[in-house]
Amino acid sequence: MDIVQIKKKARQLEKALSPILGDDEATGRLSQLLAYASLHDTVCYQEIRDVVEDDPEDILLMAEEWRLLLPVRTAKSSSWEDRLLLARDGEVYKMPNVIRYLAKEAIQSAKWYPEKAMKELFKELRDPAWKQIPGLIKAIAEKAIDNKINGNQIKKICLQFGLSNRVDGLIAELKAAGIMSPKLGSIPDVMGAGSPIYELNPSIVVHYKGKRG
Repeated sequence: MDIVQIKKKARQLEKALSPILGDDEATGRLSQLLAYASLHDTVCYQEIRDVVEDDPEDILLMAEEWRLLLPVRTAKSSSWEDRLLLARDGEVYKMPNVIRYLAKEAIQSAKWYPEKAMKELFKELRDPAWKQIPGLIKAIAEKAIDNKINGNQIKKICLQFGLSNRVDGLIAELKAAGIMSPKLGSIPDVMGAGSPIYELNPSIVVHYKGKRG
């Protein structure tokens, strides 16, 4: 690990994240962690301790809260709400695919730019609608309340974009990309909406709304 290079990249990330997370020491330490994690598929607790050069528990909590880094360990399912955040040796954490693209872009531009990251990710995935994805996610994010949206709302938005025949496939891709995750514990909400509930990645929603939710 070249800590000098990591810190150099982290400064760019910090510039991009400060308007969202605040201009303080925690954002700087989190930026170092994300700069390192963006180079790897997963990172372990021991590596994180070396990168942030301090007890990483608060930084891990911050990273999970914003869905920038997620524990690999789960209680039941792979949904975000079932991830078990443990700050101890042997634990492994993963950066969602879309966040990896966002972080790499931010290292180059010092800006948090979801549109470009999503377009590049879905182009690489060979999605036939990759050019429409940023607009689709923008519409979904703007419709969400408290970072949540239901399946029926997503279907209506897909219809507006001429993608009504690909709703299930697009939802699967958005989950795989780390843009959203099912809220499996929200049974009353699901019954009220008559469709599944999804949690959107707050680090993407904030770009469109300027605040959480």
